[in-house]
Amino acid sequence: MSYEGLQAEVVPFKGHNGDSGEAYYARPTRGGKVPGIVVIMHLPGWDEWIIEVTRKFAHHGYAAISPHLYFREGPGSPDDIGARVRAAGGVADAQVMGDVKGAIEFLRAQPNSNGKVGVIGFCSGGRHTYLAGCTLSGIDALVDCWGGNVVVDDPAKALDARKPVAPIDLTEKMTAPLIGIFGNDDANPNREHVNKTEAVLKKLGKSYEFHRYDGCGHAFFNWARPSFRPEQAADGWDKVFAFLKKHVG
Repeated sequence: MSYEGLQAEVVPFKGHNGDSGEAYYARPTRGGKVPGIVVIMHLPGWDEWIIEVTRKFAHHGYAAISPHLYFREGPGSPDDIGARVRAAGGVADAQVMGDVKGAIEFLRAQPNSNGKVGVIGFCSGGRHTYLAGCTLSGIDALVDCWGGNVVVDDPAKALDARKPVAPIDLTEKMTAPLIGIFGNDDANPNREHVNKTEAVLKKLGKSYEFHRYDGCGHAFFNWARPSFRPEQAADGWDKVFAFLKKHVG
């Protein structure tokens, strides 16, 4: 079976408050309508691994876009920009949701769109994915990869004007099905946090599936980190693509 071709480039998009930002957009070159995927970057930033994940989705037949959530912070390497963002207390949830909304609208406006859009995020992006599922309309599938701080142990310390609410407290508003991928050795989210999240999803009758992996910590899909676990990552990706095929095509 031959591989499908793909095209990838940096494109402009309209984010929060109409701000003009940049995003990495990859799609298959074959004709026909395809589902869309928004790839929400992790806290380290819009780095090489996130860009490769975006191309991975195009390789599997999706039109994928990863908005640069730190584009307002000026030029620099992902590490430098990420350090500045963390020092400033992170990016406001409302701003991220506005950018994700803009990315969804970009995908649906393309002539290759079949109208279905899923959202996937890693680390802080996993939290943003959960939050998007509870605050944005028109999402067809949610993929939370080890999103930390969905559950907040100490609201007085963890919540502020930029992050005014714990995503878990908004779960009742979630309408799209959710898949969660977690490492059992992760510190954030730890096993207790994942258990609490699952208990709330189950109590509220949400459509979800959680997959937990022994011997894995944070970011075990990421080949650029010592935490990478190839066998578990391959299984996790299989589960993610099976879930997306079911819900967005």
